[in-house]
Parts: sequence; C-alpha cells; structure tokens
Amino acid sequence: MAGKFLTHCHGSIGGCFLNEAYRIGTRITSLCFLTEQNIHWPRNYSSTSGKVKTGILMMNMGGPSSLSEVNDFLTRLFTDKDIMTLPMQNKLGPIIAKRRTPSIIKKYDEIGGGSPILKWTDKQGQLMTNLLNKISPETAPHKHYVGFRYAKPLTEDSIAQMERDGVEHAIAFSQYPQYSCSTSGSSFNALYRYYLNKEISMKWSFIDRWPTHPKLIECFADLITKELNSVPKEDRDDVILLFTAHALPMQAVNRGDPYPTEVAATVLGVMQKLNFSHPYRLVWQSKVGPVAWLSPQTDDAIKGYVNKGKKNILLVPISFVNEHIETLHELDIEYGKELAEKIGVKNFRRVAAPNDHPAFIEGLAGIVKSHLNQGVMCNPQLLLRCPLCPKATCHHTKAWLSTLKQKFIK
Repeated sequence: MAGKFLTHCHGSIGGCFLNEAYRIGTRITSLCFLTEQNIHWPRNYSSTSGKVKTGILMMNMGGPSSLSEVNDFLTRLFTDKDIMTLPMQNKLGPIIAKRRTPSIIKKYDEIGGGSPILKWTDKQGQLMTNLLNKISPETAPHKHYVGFRYAKPLTEDSIAQMERDGVEHAIAFSQYPQYSCSTSGSSFNALYRYYLNKEISMKWSFIDRWPTHPKLIECFADLITKELNSVPKEDRDDVILLFTAHALPMQAVNRGDPYPTEVAATVLGVMQKLNFSHPYRLVWQSKVGPVAWLSPQTDDAIKGYVNKGKKNILLVPISFVNEHIETLHELDIEYGKELAEKIGVKNFRRVAAPNDHPAFIEGLAGIVKSHLNQGVMCNPQLLLRCPLCPKATCHHTKAWLSTLKQKFIK
C-alpha cells in the first residue's frame, strides 16, 4: 500500500513534500495539513509617516513569490516541528527540501513562476485598511502587515517592523476562516516563540476564526452564482456543487481539531444563502501518504459522480481566501485540465477564490471593526486546547495567551 503512494506525487504541493519524506525512508510521526496559500508583488510594509494606531498582521503560511525562493520555502517548512516531526529534523529537513526543489519549481513555473498569495494578501490588506480608516476613524490610522510562516515576509520580520513603526494596538488576524491547529495554530505558536525571551512593546489582540461571517458567506454565494451562470442553460440545473477544502489527517481530527466542523459550517451557510438551489457535497483535497485522512478526496468524488452519470461539476475552494498552488495547479490543471478531460466531464467549472471581491473586503474590515468595538483580547475558543492534544508548544502558547488576556483586561 505504501509503495503505491510513494510512486505517485500528484495532488497538492504539500503532498509532494510529504511523499518525499516517506520515500527516503522516514516516518512522519506528527502530520499536519500543508496549505500554501504569491507572482511578484511590491513588498513595502514600512509605515507611512506618523504613528500607527492599529496594526493588523495578516497571518498565513505563504508561498514562494519566485522560483528562486522555492528551496528556502521548503527548508523552512521541513524544519518546522509544528507541521511534522522527523528524525534528526534539522539535518533531514534541508535534505528533503533540496531533493524536492526541482519538481516543486516545475509546478510553480506552470502557474506563472511563483505563488500569487503575497500579491493577493497585500491587496486585500490595503483595501481592508482603506475601508477601516473610513468606517472606524477612532482606531485610525490602520496599517496592514503580512506575516508568512515559510516565505517572505516572515512573521517575525513583520512583527519587528510593527515594533519599529510604533504600532499601539497590534491585531494578529488569521487569514484562515476555519481554524486548524496546523494552520492558524501554527501562526499563533510563531508569535509566542517570537516573544519567548523578549519584552512585548505593543498591545496585542487576536482574531483566530470567522467561518460563518455573513460577508464571507455572501462572497462565496455570489461567486458560485456567477460561475453557475456560465454553464449552458440546458445543463445548469444538473450541476453538482463540490465544496473542496484541504484535507486533514484523521489523527488530528481524532484529537479534536475543530477544522472539519468549521468548514462544514461555512458550506452550510453558503447553501442556505443559495436556498439550497443545487445538490452539494463537502470533499477534501491533497491527501498524501498511507495514513487515513478526511475523505472523500476531491478527485475521487469527481470520478465517482461521473461514473454515476453526473457530468456537470462545479468546484468551490471553500477553505481558501486567495489563489495559490492548490487552486491554480491542483484544481485547475490536475483536476480540471487533466482528470476532467480524461474521464469525460461535460461541464467543469471552478469558482474563484475571494481575492478582492467587494463583499470579502467588507467582511475583513467588518471583522476587525467588530473586534475593536468588543474590546476583547480573543475568542474564548482560542484559549481551549484540543481534548487529546499532546503538543507542548500548544500548551505553552495557550498559557502565554491566557497571561496576555489578564494584562489586556487590566
């Protein structure tokens, strides 16, 4: 069984990373989901003149903006124990990264020479802060910063820039609508480690999840409606909506990770907005290795429905807020161009990620404004560990957040 997985490196870019770890004879003891959510974009995150009253750190895993950044991106990924645990990780991680770099460069080359996640995150942040300056003048001026885990600008570098800019109130804003310990949790762990032996000079608060925000729901419903309207009229009523999200190993799910429940909540909200106009399913992409993951996988679901005579498919990337390797390559090329054509899908469509959709930008600004108006440090959920979580880092991060909460209240 394992050999079958190791000879096929399809699916997400994260899938290729982890298959390599299995292929060279290692055993990944802790496996989290690898979402790479950047094409070149200006990187000017320094402050405008004057003090920044509210600084918003937009946190994500990131992706290499150019082909020359791929190896550094992979090296950071493979040496991060929040994502996976490997034997002799500091030595083995860079070796795996070096071996995988050529094949991953090829994938990024096929989508334009790099990931567009930085472009989109920066644009989203600029639009969000422009709107915030209008609707929340009492907390202005607002300034956005991008904090990536594995690609520049790195989280720690952006925090340092916020400190140099004299930010008064810093908001750590996870750009994953649905919380997972391996995505949002990893970014919050990075914040904890940054301040491990360092004084905190800014007032911090945290936005960790927003899976059912009305504007997020409105955005996806509008994008789906527009894409449905592009399907020939005679086939439109026969379209099946496949909401696709990055899968998670069942090991993490069984520990109590809230991600699957929150993704399902987003899907239900969107379908209610659409008045359940079409049949739908929630499916999962990017499974790798021989261990059990959330299923069914997106490609298997597509094949299964075609075998049942359902040949009009609309994919909705429900857990991603901007275009990246797993929408542009996995969904569009591997599933859309290669698989769909091979098995005879009649109408294959893929809904765009939110990107700069007006409702989505309004949602980002509204989430921040509401957070500021509430005057709370964080959602109580952020302080709660998964019931069967074994990770010491999560324990230390939650304890640090609890300490910050006491100071915030005072």
